Amino acid sequence: MNRTPVVFIHGAWLHAQSWEAWAERFAGQGFLALTPGWPGEAATARDTRLSPGPLAGLDLDALTDHYAGIVRSLGVPPVLIGHSVGGLIAQRLVADEAGRAAVAIAPAPINRVPLPRAPVTARMPGGGAADPLMALLPEQFHEVFANTVTAEESGRLFERYAVPVPRRLLTDLGCDGAARSPLARVDTGNAVRGPLLLISGQEDLLVPDAVTRAVYKEYGDSTAVTDLKQFADRAHSLVVDAGWRFVADYVLGWLDEHGVRPLTETG
Repeated sequence: MNRTPVVFIHGAWLHAQSWEAWAERFAGQGFLALTPGWPGEAATARDTRLSPGPLAGLDLDALTDHYAGIVRSLGVPPVLIGHSVGGLIAQRLVADEAGRAAVAIAPAPINRVPLPRAPVTARMPGGGAADPLMALLPEQFHEVFANTVTAEESGRLFERYAVPVPRRLLTDLGCDGAARSPLARVDTGNAVRGPLLLISGQEDLLVPDAVTRAVYKEYGDSTAVTDLKQFADRAHSLVVDAGWRFVADYVLGWLDEHGVRPLTETG
């Protein structure tokens, strides 16, 4: 018997540390939890904020290749759990049959699904439009990312997890009307892929619930398992804020329902 691997893929404005509680919870249930960061990330969010330069040139192509390489190196298709752009990548990989199952939480939209124009404060980068990185100030993080929690909790989340995001990556995702990268396309008709769970927060301002529901409809012609779970009163911070456990435990239950267990037979 081997432990089933779970690869956690974080999203924009968060560091790989954002999965620390999830990794502990999943490992405690017997899974092999892996939280690889983005290329160029420092060991902590604070260190990355102090020296974000290595992230500057990162685009969706490089990020997708990075995680595809990690997933395929495992030798067995893992469970893929992604947030934001990580949710988009998780969908691509499971559609390519590189993952056993996938969970996309507040995922960046795919295919023809438009992303609404971001709240004004989310478009206010430090350093001006020529800056290759876009950073949210603590107040902006609270207003558009962690908008359902207190300012005190948002401040703690920002300090521990928040990092800048490459502007090239946001362009690839189609933010503010940019032409979306071809890598944001997913084969939603693949009938032999593993099960997929889409999750939304109904108070999410960056990837609104309506966007995730529209992505769910993209899978309407597939006979593969595709489920949608909406969490009321939750924002884009639902993977890191005080309610993270409710989301994580729902995912654990969903995996179990679909036969994805912590231990797997080999041989």
